[in-house]
Amino acid sequence: MPKITDILSKNRSTVISLEITPPDKGGNIEDIFRSVDLLLPYDPQFINVTYHQPFVEFIGESDSLRRIVRSKKPGTVGVSSAIQNRYGVDAVPHILCGGQNKYSAEDALIDLNYLGIENVFAVRGDPPSGKGNFIPEKDGYAHASELVQSISDMNRGIYLNSSEISIPTNFCIGVAGYPEKHSEAPDFDTDLRHLKEKVEKGADFIITQMSFDFEAVKNFVEKIREAGVKIPVIPGIKPVTSLKQVGIIPKTFGIKMPQELIEAVNNAKTKKEEFAQGIKFMSGFVEKLLDYGFPGIHLFTMGKGASSAALLESVFGKKQ
Repeated sequence: MPKITDILSKNRSTVISLEITPPDKGGNIEDIFRSVDLLLPYDPQFINVTYHQPFVEFIGESDSLRRIVRSKKPGTVGVSSAIQNRYGVDAVPHILCGGQNKYSAEDALIDLNYLGIENVFAVRGDPPSGKGNFIPEKDGYAHASELVQSISDMNRGIYLNSSEISIPTNFCIGVAGYPEKHSEAPDFDTDLRHLKEKVEKGADFIITQMSFDFEAVKNFVEKIREAGVKIPVIPGIKPVTSLKQVGIIPKTFGIKMPQELIEAVNNAKTKKEEFAQGIKFMSGFVEKLLDYGFPGIHLFTMGKGASSAALLESVFGKKQ
């Protein structure tokens, strides 16, 4: 399978990529396939598969508590392999610092290498629900840059606790960028410094956090270019099609919602009109990004293909 950097450099048309989430434990992977099937006519070039770190529960009485580690959405590696086998499209699994130590992260990467998956997305991950600060596991990575360094070492045949040079992997490494800065960063310059560190340690491409502000995305790219970050940047897009999303997304992701979008959706009389107004705004936003010169767009589908298909149809026309 090609590397994401090769896809971006060789493709003369707009690159469309998707992001999907594994089903809840006990769920049906066919739901994922149905969402992807809706978007296949637009020829997605790669599909990111998110990873959700396990959470800890304590069961029993106070004098006999048992620590149980549970996963709500397991299956990142399995879904990634299924995507590549079913569609022949590159899968890009997320690898998180959170919820695992550096040895289990390396083991997961070895599994991916054996499966022929050569593109990965390295992120720190959010703190577990209810926890204010990110705390790495014992012997784990505190920052995404450390994980990127480890993957880069594997690409040179350097593995943890090994004194010999081993067979090198061939991972293409993606990392996250934040046009409106990461919510935990005190300012943009600090966030930029962290992004540069990831690039210096071996990151190959950047996918941005979702944004709805063209000027914010444009300024982000111009500032990182001025700082010497030259790797490809793909803007992350989330179709917004309801008033509920307009209220929830800024709080969840620490980003701003344009007043134009808020008013358009808020003034809609029906759910159908909310959907139409959201798609209208987002299609204009995508067109601005492509006119500016971005190589493509990355759609955060959240497993919901209908709104993403409507957005792509609005921008590129109906495809069969």
